[in-house]
Amino acid sequence: MKTIQLLAGLALSAAASLAFALDIQPYTAETLASKQKAGEAVSLHFHADWCPTCRAQEKVFNGWKGDAAVPGTLLVVNFDKERELKRQLGVRSQSTVIVYKGGKETGRLAGETDPAPLRAVLGSAK
Repeated sequence: MKTIQLLAGLALSAAASLAFALDIQPYTAETLASKQKAGEAVSLHFHADWCPTCRAQEKVFNGWKGDAAVPGTLLVVNFDKERELKRQLGVRSQSTVIVYKGGKETGRLAGETDPAPLRAVLGSAK
């Protein structure tokens, strides 16, 4: 009986940590608005498939999927298609990451592939 309780507790703990772990999704204006309205940590990654820096960043971010130490949602924005969003946010280059806590920008980084600064900018929304 104690073994079952222990296993159930571990499963619940794992599920709870995943609920607050990094979630990577394609960008939609609706998702961004919803996350900001809820006051959650949400980041935009302006990504281009042809960009080697973006691909290196993507590998780092994918390595953190489900990692509770890197909470929040990362929305992957198509750099080539989202021209109006880039203009509104002043994004001039692909591989730009913008972090929000609710509607407030807490960090911005461009062209970085080192995991430490990437983790730090995502953590700026804590």
